[in-house]
Amino acid sequence: MKRFGKLGSQPGRTLTTTLDLRINLFFFSTFFIFCVIIVRLAGLQFVEGPTLTEVETNRETKNAPLAAMRGIIYAAGGEKIAYSTPVQSLYITLTNEYTAKATDKETGKVAFTEAAIIKANTLADSLVTDFSEYGDPNAPKLTRQEILASLDLEFKKYLGYIPRRIKAGLTSQEVAYFMEHKNQYPGLSIVEESLRHYDKNTVAVQTVGFIKPFKSTEDLDIYQNIRSAMKKTNSSPGLSYKVDEFVGFDGLELQYQRELRGENGYQVVSVTPQNMVEKVEKVVAPVKGHDIWMTINKNIQLKTEQAITDQIKWLHTNAVQGKTHPDALTGYAVAMEVDTGNVITMASMPDYDTNVWIADSFPTEIWNKIMNNYQNGTITSIQSGSSGHDIRSVPFLGSTIKPLSVLIGLNEGFFTTSATYTDKGIAYFGKDDKSSVRNSSGHVYGPMDPAKAIENSSNVFMVDMVGKQLYLKYQDKGVDVWDKYMKDFGLGVSTQSGLPKEAAGIIGYKDITAAGSSQAALVYASFGQQAGYTTLQLAQYASTLANEGIRIKPQLVSKITDAQGNVVKEFQREVLNRVTFAPSYWKEIKQGMNSKVSAFDDFSYDFARKTGTSQQMADRELRDNGVFIAYAPRDKPKLAVAVIIPEGGFGSNSAAPVARKIFDAYDWEYGLDGVPKKSLQPAVNVIKE
Repeated sequence: MKRFGKLGSQPGRTLTTTLDLRINLFFFSTFFIFCVIIVRLAGLQFVEGPTLTEVETNRETKNAPLAAMRGIIYAAGGEKIAYSTPVQSLYITLTNEYTAKATDKETGKVAFTEAAIIKANTLADSLVTDFSEYGDPNAPKLTRQEILASLDLEFKKYLGYIPRRIKAGLTSQEVAYFMEHKNQYPGLSIVEESLRHYDKNTVAVQTVGFIKPFKSTEDLDIYQNIRSAMKKTNSSPGLSYKVDEFVGFDGLELQYQRELRGENGYQVVSVTPQNMVEKVEKVVAPVKGHDIWMTINKNIQLKTEQAITDQIKWLHTNAVQGKTHPDALTGYAVAMEVDTGNVITMASMPDYDTNVWIADSFPTEIWNKIMNNYQNGTITSIQSGSSGHDIRSVPFLGSTIKPLSVLIGLNEGFFTTSATYTDKGIAYFGKDDKSSVRNSSGHVYGPMDPAKAIENSSNVFMVDMVGKQLYLKYQDKGVDVWDKYMKDFGLGVSTQSGLPKEAAGIIGYKDITAAGSSQAALVYASFGQQAGYTTLQLAQYASTLANEGIRIKPQLVSKITDAQGNVVKEFQREVLNRVTFAPSYWKEIKQGMNSKVSAFDDFSYDFARKTGTSQQMADRELRDNGVFIAYAPRDKPKLAVAVIIPEGGFGSNSAAPVARKIFDAYDWEYGLDGVPKKSLQPAVNVIKE
């Protein structure tokens, strides 16, 4: 047993020694591993850090927008007035091999490497050759210089990762060739885009508007806001605009820019630190824009435009009140449905072909021809040049104010519907009655009631019974009272049509200094010589008279539909404000809107109308502007019309004939009594042989 015990004590000491050794080895190994990790981390940070940072930077991505197909603008009958067609465009996305630069050791200047220059020139030469062989033989030929300019190798127009459009409108042969030989052109892509077209019949061109490249829209608020939104890092890629993308710049094209544009698609591309593309990571297709359906009837619009053009020519060669009117060069007309507010026609003449805005070039001679006509004269004053003596599209409204003047006098209690006033042909006002106003052509009408004062267009009635009375009742505040009435009927305020650049009109009666006194301002305003309003305002004013004080919004669009034809939004009658007068007052002015107009001698409907002849000083002589408002039928109004012919002479001879043709055109298409006259025409029998 003892021997056994001695033998058993030796293994215990051996086990202890082995355990200690293992523990030491473990700690040593752990220490060694930590040392390796620390050294490796130091190496990553101080040695490989810049390289890894560059790799990570290389993996940065950018979004390059792809333009959407713009929506269509239809006329009321479904005719395409502004529309886009798909075209194939060739784009090149630059890589470093085209833009590599190096520093000259002697001069220190940074310039393209010889290899990059050769690469870019070779690309341009190859494209010139291929375009010449497979492109349209009748189209202008692109040169090497033009292609190099489009590549923008110096990044003057585009960031490095933005694809460069080299050519739009590729032929099918070009598309097939480049798709087949795509590997020969690094960075090449064929992109489907759209080309905008406008009806060659020039249908309401100033109302429809036009488009321009996004880069040319810095002054418009809507695009300033979009640029601000695009700068935000969390902005949606689909909302980003391409610099060369065409966008609405005027008219409905601008008013409904967001709806018509749709939503851009985009490419997600990985880029280098120099913003050069490495690869396309993802493609999101664009969404086509919505379609806009105008209330404007194409047939009525074209007849209105022709009526104005013909009337201007007629005034040049036919004497009215003893003279021709060669300085009548422009004309404006608006027709608006009384019950719906739908604008059926809106003509600003002369007009022009809107397609000039999307042409490859815009020569100076073309701009010189359209510079006075490209804006919508029915809603604003044209910038420069209008009639022969520069009388613009917002002349004084003349006697067309007289129905409202009488309403004001009745409502203020200055006279009653049965009152009799003796017209002596002249009215006096001012201090000691030293100033005076006469009727047109010196007419003396004798005893008359308010309705007859409207029908005879008596200036002196308006002066004595309205203008002077307002001053006696309100003194200097009379101008504000007058102004309130005007605005209630849409004169001096926006019609709320939504069209860009709509003017509020020229409110001359507010300029007391120019008028001489508050009384003088009211006197001249009472018969239409102190304020000028747009043709659309006059149409809304005529509609408000027809609606007996209910002012409704002019509607230029009836609905918006998506690409599948589904209705996205519909527009209904919208009341802006109401003015309440006694029924007998409305009856009185409707009876008075009955002046003799020869252009309507054989008109089938009883209708309310008021001619106007406003006078403005131009080239040291008073010029007569023709103004006319009307609505028909008188008792069940359907359509209100306003026409202005600057320097056209008396409104009954210059503007009224245009209005007659508008009423006739509407009657044919829709029926002033609800029955379209074209539907009453007998069917044509076709005899088959």
